[in-house]
Amino acid sequence: MIPRLRPTVTIALPTAGFFERLVEAGFEGDIETSAASRTVFSTDNSIYQVEPTGILFPRGVEDLRVTAGVLSEPAFRGITVAPRGGGTGTNGQSLTSGVVVDCSRHMNSILEIDPVRRVARVQAGVIKDQLNLALKPYGLFFAPELSTSNRATIGGMVSTDACGQGSCLYGKTSNHVLGLRIVLTDGSEWWSRPLVPEALDEIVARQDRIGEIHRTVERIAREKHDRIAEIFPKLNRYMTGYDLAHILRGDGGFDLNAILCGSEGTLAMIAEAELNLLPIPAHAALINIRYGDFNTALEDARSLVALNVASVETVDEKVLDLAKGDIVWTGIARFFPDDAGGTTNGINIAEVLADDEAELERKLAEVTTALATGANARHAGYTIARGHADVEAIWSMRKRAVGLLGNVDGPVRPVAFVEDTAVPPENLAPYISEFRALLDGAGLAYGMFGHVDAGVLHVRPALDLTRDDHIGLVREVSDAVVALTRKYGGVLWGEHGKGVRSEYVPEFFGDLYPSLQEIKRAFDPENRLNPGKIATPSGQALTKIDDVPLRGDIDRIIGNEVRSAFDNAAYCNGNGACFDFDETSPMCPSYKATRDRRFSPKGRAALMREWLRLLAEKGVDPRQETKRLRRSGPLASLARRAFNSLNPANRDDFSHEVRAAMDTCLACKACAGQCPVKVSVPAFRSKFLELYYGRYLRPLKDPLVAAIETTLPLVRRIRPAYNLIVGTRAGRTMMRVAGLTSLPRLPQISLAKEAARLGVPLATPQTIEALSPGERQRSVVFVADAFTAYFDPDVALAAIRLARKMGLTPFLAASHVNGKALHVHGYLHRFEAAAGRTARYLQRLDETGVALVGLDPSMTLAFRSEYKGMLKATILLPQEWLTANLDRLTALSSTADGKSFRLMAHCTERTNAPASITQWKTVFESLGIDLQAAQTGCCGMAGTFGHEAHNRPISERLYAMSWKREVDASGDADILMATGYSCRSQVKEIDNKRLPHPFQVIDKIMSENAGIPQSDVA
Repeated sequence: MIPRLRPTVTIALPTAGFFERLVEAGFEGDIETSAASRTVFSTDNSIYQVEPTGILFPRGVEDLRVTAGVLSEPAFRGITVAPRGGGTGTNGQSLTSGVVVDCSRHMNSILEIDPVRRVARVQAGVIKDQLNLALKPYGLFFAPELSTSNRATIGGMVSTDACGQGSCLYGKTSNHVLGLRIVLTDGSEWWSRPLVPEALDEIVARQDRIGEIHRTVERIAREKHDRIAEIFPKLNRYMTGYDLAHILRGDGGFDLNAILCGSEGTLAMIAEAELNLLPIPAHAALINIRYGDFNTALEDARSLVALNVASVETVDEKVLDLAKGDIVWTGIARFFPDDAGGTTNGINIAEVLADDEAELERKLAEVTTALATGANARHAGYTIARGHADVEAIWSMRKRAVGLLGNVDGPVRPVAFVEDTAVPPENLAPYISEFRALLDGAGLAYGMFGHVDAGVLHVRPALDLTRDDHIGLVREVSDAVVALTRKYGGVLWGEHGKGVRSEYVPEFFGDLYPSLQEIKRAFDPENRLNPGKIATPSGQALTKIDDVPLRGDIDRIIGNEVRSAFDNAAYCNGNGACFDFDETSPMCPSYKATRDRRFSPKGRAALMREWLRLLAEKGVDPRQETKRLRRSGPLASLARRAFNSLNPANRDDFSHEVRAAMDTCLACKACAGQCPVKVSVPAFRSKFLELYYGRYLRPLKDPLVAAIETTLPLVRRIRPAYNLIVGTRAGRTMMRVAGLTSLPRLPQISLAKEAARLGVPLATPQTIEALSPGERQRSVVFVADAFTAYFDPDVALAAIRLARKMGLTPFLAASHVNGKALHVHGYLHRFEAAAGRTARYLQRLDETGVALVGLDPSMTLAFRSEYKGMLKATILLPQEWLTANLDRLTALSSTADGKSFRLMAHCTERTNAPASITQWKTVFESLGIDLQAAQTGCCGMAGTFGHEAHNRPISERLYAMSWKREVDASGDADILMATGYSCRSQVKEIDNKRLPHPFQVIDKIMSENAGIPQSDVA
């Protein structure tokens, strides 16, 4: 059914023996040539798709030298290489049919921080935010800002001369590069630093590649000085790539880094960088100004710049509306209120920085006074955000803007190809007016935002590149925008580099283009480094924008109906938000633990898309195939799966590589909540696994895990035997053979028996309907999931006690199957049957008007996602229910003085119910408690993930990343809580500590307030 992977583009490179030779020569890094790895590295954040022949992950500069040395051998002279950083380029900069060199996996160490000289030395794979996190204790930061700062590597920033918000104040990456350690294609290693004339003379005299490079660059800079001054535009975002205008410094020095910064891997491989650092501004504020008209916002932006604010960013109504549905909006909504009688169609965000509060207030007053008078009073209103936390939250929304533009339905989606034009700021308003007229005339939808202080505009026209008429628009719009930028004295590439758009380089540089060719030849005479980009030797063509294979070529094969059926997998735009390095962020824990891009939402989406393509080429519709497999009987199914599993012909089935990537997914749904495009790996993973295991045998653990909700009542009856198995070495060994580990013991207490003793009735539609309307309003049904009910019943009992203290009548939902484990492991047919029964039961309860409250966030939120379309009722999270009943809590005073209360929320809760933390804080505030939310990533357990033996190393690695530090730091006076059952189970397993659920803590506080001994509470 599924063939071996065939390359997405024809590859005819002499790589035979190359990777083996690298190992022989001493290459110590990773070498990946699998179909899965090549598929994942075939795309970036552009419209293109080019499959490499392999990927190298060097461990240090020596591996780069080994690579260059082997490339120089006669047998491998035809191989080309392309350095790659975060892989989020919008113009195909790092796409290659040759070999990718990726420094992000291993070369990611901060080698030195000198706070006195304000210098940092880092390897090329260090992430910008990673560096700034390390610099924060010194009060320093690496200044160039960009929207991808949580996954952009320093090497990638250097290669594209990256910058973004605040560039008028802080400049570009090149303005902060002091030195670059590079490796050339002949194996030469060099530290490039600014040179005084005497030092330059010595290097120019050398008779090697280094000498030739310096002679060539110095001659061009000197001889072409006047022409360079004429051609290079006077812009903050001047032309990226081979920056001839800044080779000769004002002090008479010479700086080769002006050529290397922005060279996009066409000249050398970057190993390390020395960077200039700046003091962190002591005080910051944002003035968020709303407008009824986007053009008015643009026009006013110039006035704001004249007021000497640090930066000005403009966002249109399209991006703003998309942001309102994003995870970040909850934290910033108060700064963007709806205006009475009008719609906000544009906003300006003006940043004000100061060294002290008095200066900040003075600067704010100057701006707000100007906003209230004369021509500046054209806005609908404004708010002010003070303090780094709120400022960062708003900038986070702005950073996500590019990704948010892809969060639309259907095959017509915003795509990147003309998205970072730059013109002189004084020309921006008329330029944008013509730009909009151009896109409107072509009938294209789009969203706009930009760095208006720098004259940079971000826009992505919406296209469906499976359609021939839309493919032609790439050329049509690109040519028209090039002409438009020339008309207004600007450039096509103000920020995101050239890449495939290098086709337009000769037109922009004119008679200086041969000088770029000379520089390329001096560095890379055989055109081995990222050929076809920026400049090529004479006689060799630059890549054209419509000569590179498009992602749409693959999507056309899959078909729109199949694409839309697999939960945005095929619509991943490569934004790379899932590559977030931050260990305290919940986004994609499996990627954080492995640094393997296959094990990220972007990687899994790419693999899923390729799998769908291969099915389509065989004429297989996965939806129909799933139905066909469901209809087969159990014996026929077993025979088929056994035969396919044992058949040697299936050994190279590409679906095995897809399954390997899916196996490391924790199904935490952080991607579904945090991905700007809402790619949901757990959703399409389940569909894949159902089809995959319809063809192949499952591991023994799968049926055991899938049956856990239905078998727990039976296991409860033989509790001593079960506890003996999971609590002894022999028993644990036996369970590991079955693929399971770290299983929790069953407690002595039984929820069913305790509930009966406390007189808590089971909730049936009949019992609830028998209540009067008033009694129903004063009742609550706790929907206890099987894991909490059987392994942690104290949480349910605390909820029951708490409800009674609040003057409510508690009920327990009848035993039911939530089915999350079934869904996670791809038993979708069984899940649909079980979920249908549970949905009907809960729906009938909901129709009585009684409140339904879940106990575990992951299981409760399953009712909102996996049950979508089956269940209309909303099962409340505990904090949602408590927030709605604050009046029943506020009459009580807290006796928790001197204690610190910290909450560790489940990652699914944090990312898919973003108001959760705020709601928990509100609940505890009503009790007189200042609740702090611990900044943690994933605990590593994630339902059944951490109980599977082959996942345990990743599970424990994730726990050590952030949870262990938080648990270890808690003292006797600290109340550390966890909302997730799996999280509490992980803490108990690794650190042998019991963390309470917030219900238990609140119940205890209320008992103490009332002077009731906990043992007496019924």
